[in-house]
Amino acid sequence: MRLSSVPAALLAAIVGTAQADHASDLKSISLRTHSIQQPYLDSDMQSRWFDFGGDTIVRTDSYIRLTSDLPSQSGWLFSRVPLTATNWEVEVEFKISGKHQLYGDGFAMWITKQRGQMGPVFGSVDRFEGLGIFVDTYKNNRPGVVFPYVMAMYGDGQRSYNKNDDGKETELAGCSARGIRHASVPTKMRLTYIQDKQLKLDLQYREEDEWTSCFEVDNPPQIPNIAYLGFSAETGELSDNHDIISVSTKNLYNSPGSTTDRVGANKGRPIQSNVVKEGSSWTWFFTKIILFFVAVGGVYVGYTAYRAKSKSHRF
Repeated sequence: MRLSSVPAALLAAIVGTAQADHASDLKSISLRTHSIQQPYLDSDMQSRWFDFGGDTIVRTDSYIRLTSDLPSQSGWLFSRVPLTATNWEVEVEFKISGKHQLYGDGFAMWITKQRGQMGPVFGSVDRFEGLGIFVDTYKNNRPGVVFPYVMAMYGDGQRSYNKNDDGKETELAGCSARGIRHASVPTKMRLTYIQDKQLKLDLQYREEDEWTSCFEVDNPPQIPNIAYLGFSAETGELSDNHDIISVSTKNLYNSPGSTTDRVGANKGRPIQSNVVKEGSSWTWFFTKIILFFVAVGGVYVGYTAYRAKSKSHRF
């Protein structure tokens, strides 16, 4: 038996599988502790994983309303346990609506050390530690920018958000999102964080299942190890309904054996060394296949010679 008799398609399939594994994307695991959906509350009218306060209203068949379309409201929703995943993705469906032609002020998503505290920054505290994503619907003083405006701010516990210039001085990244209020499709945001590598925000508000990139930041500031996921909103003289419909949070990771740029797995070590190891393992795999067929061929030849010799002795 010769090695060339091994079907070429089989070898191609083996190599193809290896290449697919090497090129696989990030995998994800849903984090129930940081996700929420209808009916939001259990039989005791409490949420196991989230607290809420201020003017927040929970309607179990529809939404969690952080503020109603009334002046001077403020409400919040925060996870009870910290988000400890190194790399994660949070997808939020929300709705901003109201009956007035003039409206404000907006709502925020938080990944911060502080939780469940009322304050002047979209209903939560100033001088926070961590990340804030602001959906600002009212323009105070920011020439040349179209509102509503979505922006990210990283807080170190000392920096203050300046409402007078709509956070321009402390903005990490942002984008205009005209049409996000009273959109004809479900409005969503999807925030992806890869430690030391990427912070990315995508929005859905123009067409259903069509995501628009708002911003992408390379080498973003590091999120505190102990940080809570939360949402807050506020109204002033102008108002809006700010509703959270659902929150889906996932832990991101690489599949086992992947030699792509492993998320959080190769700090301080060159990726190339892993590629060499993977290549060596496949070389040894094919070597074992060759040795197997050589051994089978040797047994076959020996057995054939033995049978021929036995027949000659009989005659």
